[in-house]
This record gives sequence, C-alpha cells and structure tokens, in this order.
Amino acid sequence: DVDMNKRPFLYFPLWCVTCSDSLRRPANPIMALVEDGDFQHILRLYNTNVKGEHKVMFAITKVRGIGRRFANIVLKKADVDMNKRAGELTSEEVNKIQDVIQHPLSYKVPVWMLNRKRDMKTGKNMHIISNGLDTKLREDFERMRKIRTHRGIRHMWLLKVRGQHTKTTGRAGRTVGVAMRKK
Repeated sequence: DVDMNKRPFLYFPLWCVTCSDSLRRPANPIMALVEDGDFQHILRLYNTNVKGEHKVMFAITKVRGIGRRFANIVLKKADVDMNKRAGELTSEEVNKIQDVIQHPLSYKVPVWMLNRKRDMKTGKNMHIISNGLDTKLREDFERMRKIRTHRGIRHMWLLKVRGQHTKTTGRAGRTVGVAMRKK
C-alpha cells in the first residue's frame, strides 16, 4: 500500500512510480456508451439536429419551444425512460414523443404548460415549436405594428421594448461617445 499523503513530489502520476498491480493503469480501457449497433449519433427532430449522446430530456430541449419542464412531462406522458440516451430511442418511442409534442392536450398536459394560450386568431390553447414559433412571433409583431401599440412601435423602431433604459446601452452601431467641438 502507498500512503497518498506521503507520496514523493512528482510531476507524473503515481501509477508510473509504483509496481503494484492495483495501481497500474489498464493497458486498453474500454469505455462504451452503448453496446447495440443501432445507436444514432444524430437524431433529426422538427428541423433540429439532436445529439444522440445526450440524455433524452436534455436532448429534446435543443428544439426551439421545448424547455426542460415541458420535455420532462412529454417523456412521462410518452412512457419513455429518462435515463436513456437520445441515440438509444427506438422509432416507436420517437414517434410517440413527437405525437405528445404535437397534441399535448390530448395527453392531459396542463394548459399552463403550453407556450401559446388562447391564440389571438383561433382562440385555442396550443404548444408551438420550431419554425411555427418564428412564424407566430412575426405575426404577433406585425399585428402590434399594425394597430400601433406601444410595443409594436418600439419593435418597429428597433428600440428596447420592456422598459429598459436606453441612454447608454443598446446603441447597436450608432455613434458612441461625446462629439468634440472645435475651439
């Protein structure tokens, strides 16, 4: 046995110095993520590349419009093990996850978890993801500009919308500093 507190001051690891078999580095360590041959390193979900090495809950948060809480409840409603890696999912599990994301109310996901409650045009509660999110945001901004709300005007002028100070921050390309006068 080697006492770790009394070892000599060395710049290389302890297993190089000692001849004990228990402290020697293994010759060829084998570290495998999965043993199956059907592991997918990249999944394609809703126009987003998802890394297969990540756990499923965190992997599907890469899709715009899906956060950690929504991902958690989607996996519970789809009966998918959260300890699985995204690359280990079968095609049936992926289809089930996509179905829960598309129709969350039919799987009894609470309305307060959705990101689009009482839509202005349809009046429905829905959860919007990926490209649909960009489209809905653009439509909202256009509607606000059209009816000349304060938020719409601020968006139109490319100014801060939520009440932030604008005297010194958010100038984005405009001149900064004090103009000097000639004497």
